[in-house]
Amino acid sequence: MRRRQFLAGLGAAPALAQTTAAAPQSTAMKLDITDFQPKSMLQVPSTPIERPRFPVIDIHTHISMCKDDSITYNGTPEELLPVMERRNIRLMVNVTGGCGKAVRDAVAKYDRKHPGRFLTFTEPWWGRANEPGYAHAQADLLAEARRDGARGLKVQKILGLYLRDARGKLVAVDDPRFDPMWEACAALSMPVAIHVSDPAAFFLPIDRFNERFEELHNHPDWSFHGKDFPGNEQLLAARDRVFARHPKTTFLALHVGHWAENLAHVSATLDRFPNVHVELGARIGELGRQPRGSRKFFDKYQDRILFGTDAVPKGVEFPQQVFGDELYRIYARFLETEDEYFDYAPAAVPPQGRWRIYGIGLPDAILRKVYYENAVRLLGLPA
Repeated sequence: MRRRQFLAGLGAAPALAQTTAAAPQSTAMKLDITDFQPKSMLQVPSTPIERPRFPVIDIHTHISMCKDDSITYNGTPEELLPVMERRNIRLMVNVTGGCGKAVRDAVAKYDRKHPGRFLTFTEPWWGRANEPGYAHAQADLLAEARRDGARGLKVQKILGLYLRDARGKLVAVDDPRFDPMWEACAALSMPVAIHVSDPAAFFLPIDRFNERFEELHNHPDWSFHGKDFPGNEQLLAARDRVFARHPKTTFLALHVGHWAENLAHVSATLDRFPNVHVELGARIGELGRQPRGSRKFFDKYQDRILFGTDAVPKGVEFPQQVFGDELYRIYARFLETEDEYFDYAPAAVPPQGRWRIYGIGLPDAILRKVYYENAVRLLGLPA
């Protein structure tokens, strides 16, 4: 007799205890995992943070989206500034400002119209990468963008995972044609916000063992498993060769160095390359499920970690990055409190994986550095 049947028998009325019970019928139901939205029964303190304790520089946002010198905007200053005021966001850095006329347009609409509230980064002109003389032309474009007001360079995972040469072969992250570009960034004091790889699960089969199954099932085009894509570690090794070849260039390795699931690897990168920093964008879901390791990481590298969200105004495709009040509440709660087991994104279903996170309760001295001091230094802003 099963334990539950035995206990039920003890609680049965005497008259009924003598009757022969019919075989229990199964009440199990089938449930599509996409409909599964369990409500936690855990009773723990909740500390809502309506306004970060110190002013914030969000080093990683996507106010615009660009293809070379063509630009579209995800939000106007009039839409963004009220949220920034409520959440103590002093400055938003738009890393996807494109190049050429796109950068000039973005700087005029945001940086110059609202000084001290917005900064714009430029991007490589990827559409010209296979043209003769591209290497030096790109370096010249950077100097032009700097004169137009761009304050840094954003390199997306186009390099390494999408950009192909004239023969259709993927262009490696450490391709020497980009060496003049990296050196120009050093000469122009333009930090490089670089992103060349994605979560490790994106390089694995989309199967029952993949912790991001739902995310990849919904977006199969995000998977880099198979075909001719390099692996995650291959991409990071090529990136590290760029770091080594250009020690005078300042790099900001976005998304916690592209491998927030492996802080030991990120730590080794920071130890090896003093010209490298990291930021948090769209990775508190990873950091918050390893709070003790994350707290040690912040303690050790407090001078090289920057605040970023990867925020996309009106970014319906990326629920973990939708710009708004709730996004900044969650980031502040993660950084400032020791709350347990809360959502890492403003979405009904966890967008990256079915887990929750824990706050790491940073002290004020480290919070100031992460929220704004490290960014002030990296961007060369007035104190």
